[in-house]
Amino acid sequence: MVPARAGDAQAPGRLNKQMAVSTIPANVAGTFSTMGARRLFVFGGIALIAVGMFFGEIFAVFLLRQNGGQTGQALLAAAEAVAAQDPSAAKKAFAQIGDLLEDRGTKVDTHVHMVDAGYLALLLALIQPYLALSAASKKLLAKLFLIGGGVLPVGIFLIHYVGLAYSPIPVIGWASILADSAGAMLIIVLIGQIWGFWNYCRRKYASPTEPELPRERSWERRMLLSGGTVLVLLGFLHGAWYAGVSLYEHENREMVILKDLLNQSASHDTAYSVQAYGMLQAEKAVDIAAHSHVIEFGLLAILLSFVQPFVFLTQTWRRRWVMVLLAGSLTLPIFVLLELKFGLIAGGIADMGGLMVVVALIGMLCGVLRYAGRLDAESGVI
Repeated sequence: MVPARAGDAQAPGRLNKQMAVSTIPANVAGTFSTMGARRLFVFGGIALIAVGMFFGEIFAVFLLRQNGGQTGQALLAAAEAVAAQDPSAAKKAFAQIGDLLEDRGTKVDTHVHMVDAGYLALLLALIQPYLALSAASKKLLAKLFLIGGGVLPVGIFLIHYVGLAYSPIPVIGWASILADSAGAMLIIVLIGQIWGFWNYCRRKYASPTEPELPRERSWERRMLLSGGTVLVLLGFLHGAWYAGVSLYEHENREMVILKDLLNQSASHDTAYSVQAYGMLQAEKAVDIAAHSHVIEFGLLAILLSFVQPFVFLTQTWRRRWVMVLLAGSLTLPIFVLLELKFGLIAGGIADMGGLMVVVALIGMLCGVLRYAGRLDAESGVI
């Protein structure tokens, strides 16, 4: 009798771990056809969200706080120019304020539009079985959507830098034309999707036009669904609290500060009012940012729960990415709220929370890409 080796006891565990990522159930494989509309929407949606959030992290770390400080200095210079009755200096200061606000606005819009396009792509991936359109039409609409979803934020980003240079229209620059064209492309795609859904409902199909998503009850799906729901609920509760406790108080303070700023212009004592106005705007910004981010992360978790069957990783790594995503989704809004109290320390932790979400998204995207590659290999496509 051959004695058992110490490593043999672990062999079944290693075999089961390998089998967990080496086979694709037939009911799952049929829902992810090669370069079909659903696959394009899932790939593109996760990629757009990851890139948009990474851009937001870069902006928050390197540009947002600096922009706010420069805006405060420009506002103080404008108030001092008004007090000194210097029209040219006041005009220059207000032009600088407008330039800084446009710079900040285009960056924020770039981040928001790219992430929201990713959310919409994941949502469209879910409704593909309920569209009465041909596979070729669905695929074409998916490609147009991803092109528009990628070009739109790029055009928005360039608005501040391109301006009206060489534009055929006096009030609209080339970057705005590019962004508007991409937005029109997205509208056309959504009209096509609505038309397909309307036809599906009107013709009363007995079954979906393509296989539905697998209805699994895995730990990952349940955690993302429940965690996302809790995050959305927390966001609504915080929004209700802010509206009932702080909103009107902030509005009254803003009116008082602006009146003081005008009254103090004659006495050249405007620095305190400008500082108070900046602090008020910071308080409003952290409340709004925390409210919006926790709800967005909740919706992201809910949408990602439906694509977990396509994340071709071991169960251990799938659970790790889920936990990292939910932990980052909670860390960022909490420490955004604490940023005014603890300063850059809380801001750094909030940025780390956002980075955790980005890393989790990239990990899931790698699993989806791995799934697609194995599926194509087993079907003989590659």
